Amino acid sequence: MTLTATAFAVVNSRRKAFASPQLQELSAKIHGRGREYVRGLELIVSGDSVMGNNLLASATDRMTVLAEDCVRMDGCSIELFLRALRAAIDEQHVETNPSVVPAVGNQLVDPAPTAVLAPTAGRKPSPQHGLDVKEMITLNGPVKRALNDWLTWNRPQLADAHENYLYLREQIAPIYAKADLPEALLFAVMAQETGGKVHAYSSAGAAGPLQFMPATARRYGLGRVSGFDMRLDPVASTKASAVYLTALLRRFGNDLPKALAAYNVGESRLATLHRQLAGVSFWDAKLSEAVPIETRNYVPGVLAAAWIFLHAADYGLVSSGVEVGTTTIALREPVSIGELTVCLGPMQNRSGWFRTLRNLNPRMSGNERIDAGEKLRMPSMLVPSYVEHCAGDSPLLARARELHDATDEKTGRFDYPLPEGDT
Repeated sequence: MTLTATAFAVVNSRRKAFASPQLQELSAKIHGRGREYVRGLELIVSGDSVMGNNLLASATDRMTVLAEDCVRMDGCSIELFLRALRAAIDEQHVETNPSVVPAVGNQLVDPAPTAVLAPTAGRKPSPQHGLDVKEMITLNGPVKRALNDWLTWNRPQLADAHENYLYLREQIAPIYAKADLPEALLFAVMAQETGGKVHAYSSAGAAGPLQFMPATARRYGLGRVSGFDMRLDPVASTKASAVYLTALLRRFGNDLPKALAAYNVGESRLATLHRQLAGVSFWDAKLSEAVPIETRNYVPGVLAAAWIFLHAADYGLVSSGVEVGTTTIALREPVSIGELTVCLGPMQNRSGWFRTLRNLNPRMSGNERIDAGEKLRMPSMLVPSYVEHCAGDSPLLARARELHDATDEKTGRFDYPLPEGDT
């Protein structure tokens, strides 16, 4: 028996007195994703399979995350999950195409409970059973000073690094988990090195979110592939980083400060000091003053960032509540990442989406148009806006195209510069 939208409203109103605000919010989100799913099916039936499939992919990914939230939330059940989906489907049935939605509803709301509520593998990194970074961090003077830096003048970089990391997390955190390395260490190195900017280059020639120098990059398989610098690929560079840091920890007897110092200053140089000053801690002036000041600041900076990540709530390093899941879509027509950024606007991100889209699509230029049909990764929550505003005869897309075409006649390049250190 189908529960109509009106009936759902009556039943739901009776339950609200017993439902927590968190359950009510979750129910509303499930309801919204159900509407997006049905809207995607309607687009497919109407002949727009590209945009319809984009919406289906986004809604499915977002519902999977909500199912995982339901598993962890007291009082949530498959009944609540399916009730919210049924209401969304019946609502669409009333508002839109009655010939499409009923059949869809039968497919969507009658899966096995375990299929709906089983968490997806890889969504969250598994708990660490290897290196315990918390036990390896000593809150000495240098680390406390680095904590103060992160929490005062350098807080903007910390916040940006955290946001950039969260959108990359589902792709890269499992790599460190598989290597028995702490996720906090991955975040901390990335925060210290680049603030999570995938396309960053240093004046010394290091590149990528984890800043590999050319020689080290070649040792760990980060060369050029079809002209693309693999150091800029966050997945490839994270794999290389996990292997490299594991080797450094092994070489320096699981001494994390020394391994980090070697990562920064070079393995050979630190190995020489380690051999000459056998048994001496990195924090001993004999060793710390023998490395460049950059390395003296780098090691406590990474350790402090890892400490903050491990105690995120205590230090206010929390997400803004914005969804950070991502989905791969197919472009319906040629568009650049820059045009998409203008078209999508600052929705739920006052800095806009240029950095996030570039990070998620490292091989794509920010300025060059990408061909229709090409795949592009974006935050799942942006897909409905892309479908509505960034294709066809949308005035927002027309404005973005006008700005895109405002190039310098001599160079053919955009009039605005990319951020310093980026490509």
